[in-house]
Amino acid sequence: MRWLRENLFGGWASSTATIFLLFILWKALPPLVDWAFLDAVWRPDAKACRAASGACWGFIAEKHRFILFGTYPYDEHWRPAAASVLLIGLWIVSALRSFWRWWLALVWLAGLAVIGLLMWGGGLGLPYVENERWGGLILTLLLTTFGIAAAFPLAIALALARRSSMPLIQALAVGFIELVRGVPLISLLFMASVMLPLFLPQGMSIDKLLRAQIAMILFAAAYLAEVVRGGLQAIPKHQYEAADALGLSYFQKTFSVVLPQALRISVPPLVNSFIAFLKDTSLVVVIGLFDLLSTVKVALNEPAWTGFGVEAYVFAAAVYFAFCFSMSLYSRGLERR
Repeated sequence: MRWLRENLFGGWASSTATIFLLFILWKALPPLVDWAFLDAVWRPDAKACRAASGACWGFIAEKHRFILFGTYPYDEHWRPAAASVLLIGLWIVSALRSFWRWWLALVWLAGLAVIGLLMWGGGLGLPYVENERWGGLILTLLLTTFGIAAAFPLAIALALARRSSMPLIQALAVGFIELVRGVPLISLLFMASVMLPLFLPQGMSIDKLLRAQIAMILFAAAYLAEVVRGGLQAIPKHQYEAADALGLSYFQKTFSVVLPQALRISVPPLVNSFIAFLKDTSLVVVIGLFDLLSTVKVALNEPAWTGFGVEAYVFAAAVYFAFCFSMSLYSRGLERR
């Protein structure tokens, strides 16, 4: 009762809001449960779905492989599934502070090597699969992982360069950050896909997936650099003065005193940027790559399953929510520690 009084009925405004929200739930929850569970069709039967009044989860049962793995060869779907589990496992291990040791980098290198072998094949009896056939969830996870891993150190360098006392270094950092932040990500993807090959030497080409990844890294680095710069500006001036008084060099002061405090302050906006980056991977469809959301759209084009977009996008939203909410919860725990 004490918890209810403090959190839900702490005053007339709080009590009114609580009663109003309970009324909305009372009106909306029973029909939602009927649609999503009681009247839903769970088997992959399009005719039964059209005759039913509930959700058609049979669409997900029929198309879940294509949604999760794209056009990857059907008989080899265990490979992207194993790669997805391994990649998520690496994320979980990296989130545990007890594993924050020097050998964690070696674990990541070994894990990424195994993921590359699983996805590409060409060894240990695994057939080769070109990355143009990668798609679905594993493509979203790979773009997010490599994008954040490469953009974060670049963002730190850009933030430090923007606060540099050397005019040329500062001007280059400001120019890059403002230029990239001044255009939408979709334009960078178009540039990487269409314009970049025109500037390459004759006979030289860069893989389409790699071009998209580079564009996304540069885009994320520009935004993360401003987040890190905000953390650097929040450090009290006496911290810099104390480091100078101890006779620390620029690099000692930066990496031992200033940067750790700045990154701690920047945890909430950094995680917010990571979450946004995960969702921005859906834009790679404009250059012919099919991530999780794109495979959902393609799956709906089959005539037998047209009209079930609500169920398809609810499933996609649930997958995105699971990853984004997990990142948000972890960031809150990291802040408290």
